[in-house]
Amino acid sequence: MPLERIALISDVHGNLTALEAVLADIESRGIRRIFNLGDYVGKGPRGQAVVDRCQEVCEVNILGNWDDFLPDPDRTVDNEGMRWWKNELREDQWKWLRGLPFCHDFALSGRQIRLFHASASTVHHRVRFDHDEQEFLDMFENTPATGDGPRPTVVGYGDTHDAYYEVDLDRTLFNTGSVGNSLGDTTPVYVILEGVPDAPGPAPFSIQFVRVPYDAAAELEVARTLGMPELNGYESEIIHGVYRGDLYSGTTPTYHRPPRPA
Repeated sequence: MPLERIALISDVHGNLTALEAVLADIESRGIRRIFNLGDYVGKGPRGQAVVDRCQEVCEVNILGNWDDFLPDPDRTVDNEGMRWWKNELREDQWKWLRGLPFCHDFALSGRQIRLFHASASTVHHRVRFDHDEQEFLDMFENTPATGDGPRPTVVGYGDTHDAYYEVDLDRTLFNTGSVGNSLGDTTPVYVILEGVPDAPGPAPFSIQFVRVPYDAAAELEVARTLGMPELNGYESEIIHGVYRGDLYSGTTPTYHRPPRPA
């Protein structure tokens, strides 16, 4: 049976320069199916363009934590950066982002695959690479957020900006890393799944991580020209791969924590 390839991207965070580099690489490989695991906006300067581009090219779009809280009309945490990133978007995009599905389930090479942004329970619960066994098992559970259905044997997610791959207890867990805000190694990264769609039994299957160089200095200059706040933090992340620290003065960061040291 013919193999099919699906590109998984995540955490673009308004970095259109990085997104276009990754999309060009995907196209050069002849891959036609792209699934996006969320966090289109925030941190970078061109969330509006990123949302438009992903609506155009992504077959599947999933809710991320920034997509949920940034346009939230009842959000209480606020600062100059968050106001700028929200207002850079169109109002119709606010509604589209918050209405995105929580997860996407499908079968490939006899494996039941589930994709979501951060965890099986909520987009606001972070599961780091150094999780314990219970956290690992919880990623494969059905929850009110995922709904009922076959429990996955393969789970892919984003959120931490820290790509990794783990196999245990006959289950596979992987993190796609980040296209627009990759930490540690600043090179954008995405994942290619390859297998046989809807295969009734075992078939060849692979998970490949791809890093795509791009012009980060040009992206930073766009942010500067547009007058985006938190420019030093953006430079720290996309140029040096170092997390900017607390985004919200006087609060413990809920939405982004640094990955493991490089």
